[in-house]
Amino acid sequence: MSELAVEQAGLDWSTFVSTYWDRRPVLYRALPEPPFTPADTFHAAVRAAGPARGGRLFTANLQFTVERLQQTEPADRLPTGDDGSFDGYQRRVADLLDGRRYALIMNCFHAFDFPLWDRQRVFFAELWRRVGVPYVSAITTLFHGTYEHSPVGVHRDRYATFMYVLRGRKRMRFWARRPWHDPVTTVLDYQPYLADSFAVEVGPGDLLYWPASYYHVGESAGVEPATSVNVGVPREVSGAVAVPDLFGDLDPLRVGDPTAAVDQLDPVVAGVFAPGPGPDGRLPAGLPAALRQATDGLRASARDGRLRDRGTELSLRLWTAGGFRPAPPPAPTTPLDDDTRLRVRPESPPRWAPARAGTMIGANGHTTRTALRPAGVRRLLVALADGPPARVGDLVDDVDAPRKDVRDLLELLVGFRALQVAAPGARDGR
Repeated sequence: MSELAVEQAGLDWSTFVSTYWDRRPVLYRALPEPPFTPADTFHAAVRAAGPARGGRLFTANLQFTVERLQQTEPADRLPTGDDGSFDGYQRRVADLLDGRRYALIMNCFHAFDFPLWDRQRVFFAELWRRVGVPYVSAITTLFHGTYEHSPVGVHRDRYATFMYVLRGRKRMRFWARRPWHDPVTTVLDYQPYLADSFAVEVGPGDLLYWPASYYHVGESAGVEPATSVNVGVPREVSGAVAVPDLFGDLDPLRVGDPTAAVDQLDPVVAGVFAPGPGPDGRLPAGLPAALRQATDGLRASARDGRLRDRGTELSLRLWTAGGFRPAPPPAPTTPLDDDTRLRVRPESPPRWAPARAGTMIGANGHTTRTALRPAGVRRLLVALADGPPARVGDLVDDVDAPRKDVRDLLELLVGFRALQVAAPGARDGR
């Protein structure tokens, strides 16, 4: 039996899970309903590049190589809105680099554009219904360029991977097991191991899946640029990587920065060095000062309920983000007058849970705390979910809470894109 399966009839998630999930690679040709579109993907690339564009250094979520050499300065090599598309970007960068091969890699890609994130979340929702939502977020990475092969070489990930090609052609080469015996995790020169590999070419509109157990490398299938988006689903990832979430939110620009999580913790002012053993060879009975300070801080957050509320907040984000965190930022809030009519967006209804003071509400990977009691929140959401679009003035009058608190919450939920403003005159809820 060939290591690779090819499906021409479209993607059926039940068949995929029973036949291929964690088992073998499969290629789906020409998906009729793709997880990504060229326009949304380019727009997300422009936004992801924004903070580094024109700066002296790349942000931690970006990589750019020229002829395998990692670049440190963005210069004019990142996508801009003026490029208009990946075609326009390619023409400009090809001139800048005099035709040299290059690779642009953008990590945490889903966090920069809501339409892209929303489409991706809807696409993978059917997979989560069958295998469960990953509690460690799936990852999304853009690959674009004319590079000869993946800058990291042959390697194995801890993630099962879905690769969707938007433009150009890519060749993926696989090994079912590690082809070398040296104690290294990646190999750039893999010519000696080609005999044990198999390869597949992937074109625009194709979706390729491979399990986490397969060693692989991406190769150029020609001189033309290729653009693809990879989605990695954690399969061999320890739950310990989620612990920093308890203490701070992930900045998508700092994905890949090993200090990102540490910087969000309260500083430890005690000395970080522990005393050694005494003359009798025994260690002191008490904890070292730095560890004692950190332990006391954790106990305090557990005693006053902060840790419990943080757990509630993370749970709401997990269940409303559809497997892809952090979510893109909310839209700016705008005032809602009494005659504005609202309805719940059916793809992303809000979820809520009691909190220390009031209620915690989550939608589309974001949370907010309101002074409204759970009964008031339940009444408000039922009114929004049932029947025709609801008038804001009626909603704020119907809940036993200060009108401003109710209106502020409605405005936030519109910004979270959990509620939609109905067109003037809408009465039927569509």
